[in-house]
Amino acid sequence: MVLSILQIFTAVLLIVVILLQVQGAGISGAFGGGMEVYRSKRSFEKFLIWATVILTTLFALFSLLQLRS
Repeated sequence: MVLSILQIFTAVLLIVVILLQVQGAGISGAFGGGMEVYRSKRSFEKFLIWATVILTTLFALFSLLQLRS
């Protein structure tokens, strides 16, 4: 039961992170801005990529653990 809740929570977070990545891609061309904006946007994109990798790994791990139980 706890594993199912963790898997659902991870899936919802993964969906949110992926939607933020897609939303950020459309905005990047509209606002060229200065270097400060570019750096902060780049660091946020980097965070989203790492969050996606970690959440995907956790989701796969929870799925495999659910298969065993």
